[in-house]
Amino acid sequence: MSHNSHACVIVDDNEIDRLTVLAHARQYPLLNMVGVFASATEALPVLQSQPVDVLLLDVDMPGLSGLELRASLMQVPVCVFITAYPDYAAESFAVDAFDYVVKPIRAERFSHTMTRVQAFFDLTRKAQLFDLSLGADTVFIKDGHQQIKLNLHDIVYLEGLKDYTRIVTATQRYTVLSSIGNLLQNKPFQSFLRIHRSYAVQRHYIDRIDAQQIHAQQFTLPVGRSYRAALNGISPS
Repeated sequence: MSHNSHACVIVDDNEIDRLTVLAHARQYPLLNMVGVFASATEALPVLQSQPVDVLLLDVDMPGLSGLELRASLMQVPVCVFITAYPDYAAESFAVDAFDYVVKPIRAERFSHTMTRVQAFFDLTRKAQLFDLSLGADTVFIKDGHQQIKLNLHDIVYLEGLKDYTRIVTATQRYTVLSSIGNLLQNKPFQSFLRIHRSYAVQRHYIDRIDAQQIHAQQFTLPVGRSYRAALNGISPS
């Protein structure tokens, strides 16, 4: 199994639909088929006993529905519902559906889903290189088995990328799995000033403040319109 293939399970009570989904899925080396089930009830014990990355689920099944199955397996990162009924879409997103495909499956529609799944795993793989723990004035970043110790003082700015944050020093950058909003709520990051929805800069590195930009060390960072007022009273160091 290659480093880039992800354990996948198909659950659909209709045999022809099940084989169709399997035929599509088999064309993508990204997916490593570890189980094909005719009912959610049958799939559940298997799914609880081994880690699975991708679920391809029918919704309307006797016994346990696809939505109920997903609700008890929220730890699986990617869940794609494949169903004949468009009207379950809203409910599917309540259980964190990654995508919602209406049968009959078309090859180009399935391909679009797979491209998004691939992009999702590429991003999480990059982000999971680094695990973060905070000390009073230190950030420990775990890179594989190696611990990198960063002085909070050395971080010039943070850049938010949806669920991830890039931590940037004068010479290094690390991506961690935490939103910028969450990071900034931690006490160690109180010396950072939010200057934009996606950026926060360490106050003592601010060299110059322009109308739309902040200069900090060798970096030029954007200032968001709604954050501009907060910068008025700040004099560059």
